[in-house]
Amino acid sequence: MRYGYWLPVFGGWLRNVENENMEASWSYVSHLARRSEEIGFDLTLIAELNLNDIKGAEAPSLDAWSTAAALAAVTRKLELMVAVRPTFHNPALLAKQAANIDHISGGRLSLNVVSAWWAEEARKYGVHFDQHDDRYARTSEWLDVVDRAWKDDHFSSQGKYYRVDDLVLQPKPVATRPRPVIYAGGESEAAKNLISQKCDAYVMHGDPPEKIREKIHDLSARRKKWGLPRMQFGVAAYAIVRETEKEAQDELRRITDVKQNAAGYQNYQQWLANTQLEQRVSLEDYSVSNRGLRSGLVGTPEQVAERIEQFEQAGVDLLLLQFSPQLEEMERFSELIIRADYPTAAQFSAEEPARYARAI
Repeated sequence: MRYGYWLPVFGGWLRNVENENMEASWSYVSHLARRSEEIGFDLTLIAELNLNDIKGAEAPSLDAWSTAAALAAVTRKLELMVAVRPTFHNPALLAKQAANIDHISGGRLSLNVVSAWWAEEARKYGVHFDQHDDRYARTSEWLDVVDRAWKDDHFSSQGKYYRVDDLVLQPKPVATRPRPVIYAGGESEAAKNLISQKCDAYVMHGDPPEKIREKIHDLSARRKKWGLPRMQFGVAAYAIVRETEKEAQDELRRITDVKQNAAGYQNYQQWLANTQLEQRVSLEDYSVSNRGLRSGLVGTPEQVAERIEQFEQAGVDLLLLQFSPQLEEMERFSELIIRADYPTAAQFSAEEPARYARAI
């Protein structure tokens, strides 16, 4: 299992807790990123929103792409998965920018392609806002231009949304991969068909392992239809690890004390109105974004380790974790989960007869 985390570009993840002691600042996120790769984390996801949908539109939020470029220069091995919304970025220019950051990082850049959902943000920033399926049609064309820009020179393309004439992009991304990995998520038919055909990895909202197994099977079947190699699969999760189950449940109750007049609630309602989710969303899901609590990483170290093993068995390659407060909880998770040595169920079954024989 690879362990990733959401960089707190919004100053936190909890809509019911005003101050999580994790300010939206370069000082905080740069220290966090450097420390995270020292304690075993593999990847950070840098979300892209120009307004803060967690703490309210008036609250600070960091720009994803300038933050990623700066992190590329001060980290050594952390994968930088940067969110990008096609409606906000010309594909040829973004391909150029991403290739340059990939070189700064030594080949550690990846993209998380997100079809924009926040109509009010687009209006405030003067960006056209497409309806749901139109957004995916735009994204499909956008991905074609980016992919060609990274692989070819002197190519031209004219589509419904974008046109390039004799495009040249040098230097290309670092040549140890066919291209930087392209992640994407979505639960509509339009999203799943596009992702299975044109992306490299599928990232999912939080859900129990059995539900995630079904989604992996579905995307894998769609992928096979295109004759493409296996995708990578990631799942969002909010982690609470404590020495006792009571302590974990006490923390869970604290963060899900829902107050519907919180600053981010109006933005959350807009998101619901502009997405096509497979499941109803509860107020607990409002408390923690991306359905992170549904993944069930709440409990003792042994309970959380067992749950992670279930995700591995379901086919998950990557956990995209949220914590609060981020630095302190990441240190705890690293000590109790990443760097701890918990035997898997399979290992336990294999070792138990020998252990029993030694005992007698």
